[in-house]
Amino acid sequence: MEEAVISKNFIEQIIEKDLAEGVYDHVMTRFPPEPNGYLHIGHAKSILLNYGLAKQYGGKFNLRFDDTNPTKEKTEFVQSIKADVEWLGADYEDRLFYASNYFEAMHEAAIKLIKKGKAYVCDLSAEEIREYRGTLTEPGKDSPYRDRTVEENLKLFEEMTAGKYEDGSKVLRAKIDMASPNINMRDPVIYRVARMTHHNTGDKWCVYPMYDFAHPIEDAIEGITHSICTLEFEDHRPLYDWVVKELEYKMPPKQIEFAKLYLTNVVTGKRYIKKLVEEGIVDGWDDPRLVSIAALRRRGFTPESIQKFVELCGVSKANSSVDYAMLEYCIREDLKLKRPRAMAVLDPIKLVIDNYPEGQVEYLDSDNNLENPELGTRKIPFSRELYIERDDFMEEPPKKYFRLFPGNEVRLMNAYFVKCVDYEKDENGNVTVVHCTYDPETKSGTGFEGRKVKGTIHWVSAAEAVKAEVRLYENIVDEEKGVYNEDGSLNLNPNSLTVLKECFVEPSLLNAKAYDSFQFVRQGFFCVDCKDSTDDNLVFNRIVSLKSSFKLNA
Repeated sequence: MEEAVISKNFIEQIIEKDLAEGVYDHVMTRFPPEPNGYLHIGHAKSILLNYGLAKQYGGKFNLRFDDTNPTKEKTEFVQSIKADVEWLGADYEDRLFYASNYFEAMHEAAIKLIKKGKAYVCDLSAEEIREYRGTLTEPGKDSPYRDRTVEENLKLFEEMTAGKYEDGSKVLRAKIDMASPNINMRDPVIYRVARMTHHNTGDKWCVYPMYDFAHPIEDAIEGITHSICTLEFEDHRPLYDWVVKELEYKMPPKQIEFAKLYLTNVVTGKRYIKKLVEEGIVDGWDDPRLVSIAALRRRGFTPESIQKFVELCGVSKANSSVDYAMLEYCIREDLKLKRPRAMAVLDPIKLVIDNYPEGQVEYLDSDNNLENPELGTRKIPFSRELYIERDDFMEEPPKKYFRLFPGNEVRLMNAYFVKCVDYEKDENGNVTVVHCTYDPETKSGTGFEGRKVKGTIHWVSAAEAVKAEVRLYENIVDEEKGVYNEDGSLNLNPNSLTVLKECFVEPSLLNAKAYDSFQFVRQGFFCVDCKDSTDDNLVFNRIVSLKSSFKLNA
């Protein structure tokens, strides 16, 4: 029997070629986030790709914070990123690193380049450096400070480090080629003077390395073999290679670029999310309407669902967008066999069974998951007074409406047939109570084979019901109009959050804890909110509705 041929993505092909040719004798990858915000679904792809490749080839995976820009970095972001990476299952073991751990090594690397005649101190302003750089069609021109002597550059760089010069007054630049067709190679800035308090090193430094200089050094120090990043860094690769070559690392890492993960109609830009947070439109970076990893976790997504989603998206060199519905498909697929069902009434009206004995409570058997018998059964209390959904009763129903209306009979799920005999209204004409009679011969599970009914509705026993708050989420942007307005602002959906405070759930959910999730019968999958839910006020977030138009391989 022939073995199935497993197709390798282009990164796997590169790694296997490197191992076969002895370029490397092991695989070492890393995820290098900047701690300047919360991670989103696109970062999840990078985390799982890097971790997955290390695991696949028996290698190691590092988590490293690229904290070279203290103005935007916070310890809060560091902690949130660690939590996200660990939740996704990417095990970095004891290999947690910070770029700032290597500031001494980077400083020494800069001195080495100066001594080799490959770096110089430049006094041009940022605006002048831009002017001298040239354009995509015109070469740049040399800085008037490009030919300073090694001795002068060493002295000036030492004075920069000692804090002698004002912020922005001097920079250290790599001496490469001002006529290079790649603008990134036109004597890029590799160090700047900046008096900033760093979350990790405090006020020890007043010069900081630039990302494009720091990153290859970090990779080389850690022994990273394959430095995997997104496509926007493709034009930076020649500089990456130049740095590791000039610094003469024995086993230089290899940068490989892949396409980012783009989701349709979502907000991932940090400055937009920051604005939503600051203006109180959302209640934090983990608001369940966002697609930060923290928000998805709070909403009730599972690591397995995100792993499945990333797997389905694949790895390629071509940018493309993925429909958000595919992410919803993945969470439905993950939860449908794992999570128990429960009955919950989100917009309640009372149903009274006039001929059921007052004060009597029956405990009825119900399957926890019809598709997975291994989840067992539970007992549900049934009594004379119940809550049902408001839209499960109509005074004047349209055709093909098979739920409750005057004179119609339906099955109460796991219980009995009931027939509507009357109803009550308040002074505004709203139905408040539906009166029914029940047929005791029609109890579920007794093999009743008499008349048939076309409708089945769910319910919760009023006396034992647990009051809960339920939050229904829609896209935070108006999908029909697009994410952004013409002026660049977000096109917000005013109905992105509906809060229902008078809901009732069955008593089996009374002790549900943060992140516990359930399938509410006919409603969708719901998760206990980790932030606002308390023992006295259960709060459920809708993860996803039960059905979608999305079809895999459609």
